[in-house]
Amino acid sequence: MTATVTGSNNFVDDASQVKDIVSTFRVHFLAMCRLNTLPWSLLEAELKNGRSSDLFLDILNQTCLHTVCLQHPPSVKYRRLFLQELIKMHESTTAEPSDELYEALSEVLGLEEESTCHKSYFLPSGDTVSLKESQAVISEGTTGLVTWEAALYLTEWALENPQMFGSRTVLELGSGVGLTGIALCRSCKPRKYVFSDCHPTVLQKLRMNVELNSQDLTDVSLCVEELDWEGVSEDSLTDINANTVIAADVVYDPEIADCLVSLLGMILKSSTKSSQPDVYIASTIRNPETYSFFKKQLANAGVKHSIVPGPTTQIFPYNRLSTIELIKLHL
Repeated sequence: MTATVTGSNNFVDDASQVKDIVSTFRVHFLAMCRLNTLPWSLLEAELKNGRSSDLFLDILNQTCLHTVCLQHPPSVKYRRLFLQELIKMHESTTAEPSDELYEALSEVLGLEEESTCHKSYFLPSGDTVSLKESQAVISEGTTGLVTWEAALYLTEWALENPQMFGSRTVLELGSGVGLTGIALCRSCKPRKYVFSDCHPTVLQKLRMNVELNSQDLTDVSLCVEELDWEGVSEDSLTDINANTVIAADVVYDPEIADCLVSLLGMILKSSTKSSQPDVYIASTIRNPETYSFFKKQLANAGVKHSIVPGPTTQIFPYNRLSTIELIKLHL
């Protein structure tokens, strides 16, 4: 009896591990993570345990043939390279050639590449946020057409702290392509959410992504606003009347630190103490001197800050070895 139970448990453990491998491929593939970060070594280990065709087909069905991929596909080049690597690993086994894998590759080879692509991010609820993003880190003179790590970090923190957003008016500075706001509106149920940016191409892409994901956001009042940090007026901030203000990866250029600090000070000082908004800034610290300069400018403007513990659970696939800090601002 003991041997039977142990064997059953081993079977369950093996099935669970295979499920985790397939799930990891799905999450990383649809978010267009670098191919070398996908769990190829775990797949190779499973192949040594005798698994072959069924596992490859499971991965194919959860990546290139997944409903999300068919509706909002990653780039053509990314899918081609992924399928070529998958086929290469399949050919290293003793299994019969897989028609399904070759057919999927043949279809991708016949497609034309575009300058933009889709990246899709899974939420804890199982829903996805699909975004149209640039394939280049810098495009049309801006870095705002891709999702950055600090936005993923801030989103994870927000999902763990929905009470900071529920039934509130939220203003996001430098929304970029919209991941944080869309995920937050899906999961935290604010009353109103104001996306903002100032680059015309970013605003155009942002509006497209909000519209792309708006089918499940009917209970939230959404708007996308052009907000120039240098030209914003106190009256416009009063009209927004935000209870919570957030931003991710906006501290990267010392030349814009002054206008950003001025805006943050205006947001805090234009409100009474009883209605002062909660202001959170998430930053990837790429250049410690730039980040220190930003904090020094905050202090000079009479704005204090405290470090907020980050998210405890990683939801999205990104490099958590990067130094990312979340701070709360106050007077």
